[in-house]
Amino acid sequence: MRFSKLGLPRFRFEKGLHEIGAGLHAYVQPDGSWGWSNAGLVVDGDESLVVDTLFDLRLTQAMLDAMRRAEPRATGRFGQLVNTHANGDHCFGNALVEGAEIIASSAAAEEMKHLPAAVLAGLASGLGSEDSDLGRFVKRAFGPFAFDEVGETKLPTRTFEQRLSLRVGDRAVELYEVGPAHTRGDVIVHVPDAACVFTGDILFVEGTPIVWEGPVANWIAACDRILALAPELIVPGHGPITDRRGVEAMRAYFDWLSREARARFDAGMDALSAARDIPLGEFAGWSDPERIVVNVDTLYREFGAPATTPDTLRLLEAMSGYSPP
Repeated sequence: MRFSKLGLPRFRFEKGLHEIGAGLHAYVQPDGSWGWSNAGLVVDGDESLVVDTLFDLRLTQAMLDAMRRAEPRATGRFGQLVNTHANGDHCFGNALVEGAEIIASSAAAEEMKHLPAAVLAGLASGLGSEDSDLGRFVKRAFGPFAFDEVGETKLPTRTFEQRLSLRVGDRAVELYEVGPAHTRGDVIVHVPDAACVFTGDILFVEGTPIVWEGPVANWIAACDRILALAPELIVPGHGPITDRRGVEAMRAYFDWLSREARARFDAGMDALSAARDIPLGEFAGWSDPERIVVNVDTLYREFGAPATTPDTLRLLEAMSGYSPP
C-alpha cells in the first residue's frame, strides 16, 4: 500500500481535517498527486492562522467549512493566512479567507503575480484532450480542478525575508524562508509548542518532488533545517502526515538523484536521455515518477548546461512520454 512506510499510522490518509494536537489541525487530500495538496490550521483562544489554501474555490470552501466546524470560536474570522509558496494548489483559494492578513515570503509574493489561474485554465482546456500523451497527462494532472472560477489570485498583504515570528493567541509560530528550492520563495511553518512543522512543498511523502526552481542544494539544506527543529509531527505539502523519516527520505532522494544525474552529465548524455536512463531503485514506488524529467533538467543547469529559461511546455511533453526504465 502506498504511504505505508512513512505515514504515521495514527493519522489515516483520508481526505479532510485531522486534529493532530490541541488547537492544531491538518487538512489532507489523497492521493497527494498533482494538485492534491495539504493545508493546516493553528488556533489559540479566539485567534487562528491558516497554512495555505487549495487549488480552486470549491476545494478551499470545503476545507474552510471543516475548519469552522472544528474550531468555531477561533474561525468566525480567520486572522492570518500563510502561503508557503506561489504554486496555485497552495494559494488559489486565498480570496475565500476574507479579512485575513495574508503572509508570504517576498519572493513568493512576486512569483504569484506571474502564475495566475487563467494560465492553468487555458492549459487544461487547450491541451487536455485524450488524443495524445500530452493531452492525457494534462487532463490527469489538471482536469479535476475548476480554475475558471478562481479569478485573480488574492496576493499577500505582508511579506518578509529569511524569518518572521508570529503570534496566534499565546502561541508562537515561526516562519523560515528556505527557498529558492521547489519555487523561488518556499517557506516552512514551525509551531514550537506542538513540535510540528508544516513544510509546504519542501516535502512530498512517498511522492516524487519537482524542482521547478532549485538549486537542489537549497532543498537539501531545507530538509536539514526541518530536521534541526526536531519536530515530532510534520505535515507535508503532499502526502500523509509523517515524522522525521519523511524528511530523511526526501533528502536521500536528492542525494541519490544528484549523483546519478552528475554521472550522466559527465558522460555527455543530454538531460532527457539521462532522466529516461536512471533506474529509480528504492524510489520506484513513489508516485509521479515522471517528475524526474524536470529534476534532472534543473540539475543539468546547475552542473553547467546552457542557462536557458526552462520551457514548461517542453517539460510537460517530456513528462507525458516518460516511462521508468
